[in-house]
Amino acid sequence: MYPYALFGDITLYEVFLSLGVVCALVVFRIMADKLKIGAKLFNFTLICGLCAIASGIFFAVFVQALYNIADRGAFIIDKDTGATFAGGLIGGAAVFFIIYFIFGKKADKNYKNQLWKIIECGACAIPAAHSLGRIGCLMAGCCHGQKTDSFIGIYMHNLGYKAVPTQLFEAVFLAILAAALIVLTVKKGRYAMVVYLISYGVWRFFIEFIRDDYRGESLVPFLTPSQLIALLMIIGGIVLLALTRRHVKMAVQNE
Repeated sequence: MYPYALFGDITLYEVFLSLGVVCALVVFRIMADKLKIGAKLFNFTLICGLCAIASGIFFAVFVQALYNIADRGAFIIDKDTGATFAGGLIGGAAVFFIIYFIFGKKADKNYKNQLWKIIECGACAIPAAHSLGRIGCLMAGCCHGQKTDSFIGIYMHNLGYKAVPTQLFEAVFLAILAAALIVLTVKKGRYAMVVYLISYGVWRFFIEFIRDDYRGESLVPFLTPSQLIALLMIIGGIVLLALTRRHVKMAVQNE
């Protein structure tokens, strides 16, 4: 939509990605206060989060480069490689948990029992940041929908035609989801990550049918890479729901 540089090589894409990171940190801070996470554990978690963000950016590009092998003929990382959110989310989360479980005891002896609070805070922060990131995608013209002459179409300068603004649709969906998860966490203190995984998984699976930016092939021929990951997110959410219910039931019995 507006892929032009504002100054130097900085475009609105980078601006909104940066705003997304700031938004995630702010939301995480607010929710950590709501769930009464101690200052020492929060500071440690913040370090874990910053490492996860940095590694998430790497994995987002790395996974996209893997997807691109079929199209580009080789594993190439350059300015045209692109990035995939799912790869960044999974890679960043893996790094977060590795650091958390290796060094968490130094921050809080009860760090394992506090993990569910950290996860709930993360569930609120991720879609809030992702929403702003999708506005950046809209500005850059990536992650676009199919070509259209409909009134809902937005002209993409990099494409040279109007396309369905799936980026905008997703930004709105994620903003609403983030708000809903914040309310859920404040009222219930549970199930935010469950709702996030299932809700975004379902959304992403179906929005793929009107997206038109090729991201490579998946292991399942009739599914896009994002649809396959979306199904795994839904399954993960269902498993987490069962585990959460079991944990809540045991907590009630022990009271």
